[in-house]
Amino acid sequence: MSATPAVLRDLHTRMIRIRLFEEEAGRLSANGSLPGFLHLYVGQEAVAAGVMVALREDDQITSTHRGHGHIVAKGGDLRRMFAELYGRSTGYCKGKGGSMHICAMELGVLGANGIVGGGIPIAVGAAFASRYLGLDRIAVSFFGDGASNIGAFHEACNMAAVLDAPVLFVCENNHYGEYTAQHRHQRITHVSDRAAGYGFKGVRVDGMDAEAVYEATSEAVAEVRKGKGPIMLEADTYRYFDHHGIKGLGRIPYRAAEEVEQWKARDAIDAIEAKLVTRKVLSRKKIDEVWAEQRQNIAEAVAQAEADPPASPDDLLTDVYTVSASSNTGAV
Repeated sequence: MSATPAVLRDLHTRMIRIRLFEEEAGRLSANGSLPGFLHLYVGQEAVAAGVMVALREDDQITSTHRGHGHIVAKGGDLRRMFAELYGRSTGYCKGKGGSMHICAMELGVLGANGIVGGGIPIAVGAAFASRYLGLDRIAVSFFGDGASNIGAFHEACNMAAVLDAPVLFVCENNHYGEYTAQHRHQRITHVSDRAAGYGFKGVRVDGMDAEAVYEATSEAVAEVRKGKGPIMLEADTYRYFDHHGIKGLGRIPYRAAEEVEQWKARDAIDAIEAKLVTRKVLSRKKIDEVWAEQRQNIAEAVAQAEADPPASPDDLLTDVYTVSASSNTGAV
């Protein structure tokens, strides 16, 4: 499915929203304004944007510890996103989840997950539930190259295959599991090759090309939605910042500066903007206006989130449930 001018504009806007959100979040974290850990998505924007544009609004996703980009691309409200990072009561999880656990059921976001690979079986369960209910929506699970070594990944892939579950596994292969290069934690080069071991298709795509990701996802989604079973899509991408935050731990020389610069030279936003101009979809002036508009949106969202009330200790046990033999409500 080729990208129309409208799709190219959509991809571009979503990628800018992600880039600006993450850069601002990184600055706020670096100056001590935000509590907790922050795993930034800068560099990988083409994957989230390309996948989300190819989905329907009712399709569901599971995200990761590096998940802001997925939620922003799926239509997440910037104010509620920043509010969650700040620990405000107006955040998606009322300030109690923070960066790694944002959940937005109304958007089909079944939760980011601080546990590596933790969202993969959840997506399979959601996909099975959709089919059981007679719905034609699909589930998409995002994960990294490192998560494909986790037992939950293998169990989920096997179950999805056996059940012909309508799930799309999206591996964002940024070539590092935290600080460990891919070639040091697995013997295969392409994670998508693992799909064959479970009897379904694996596809690779250039994760620095949003249009290519959109086209590959559209084809995969069409097959999955028709009941042809799961598919694994591996997007070859790269994160510009360290595993955590902007400066990371600094003292760990796990990748060369030249390597980072080589990937930045293939920046996905630069690439799509070149296409927009070459194909006469947007002028450089219009592109600059998109950046300006989104910068204003980010600034307003941050200001609103900063002014919102913090999460209250009185709400510590609200929205927390357990099975209790001594209670009819099940609430803790």
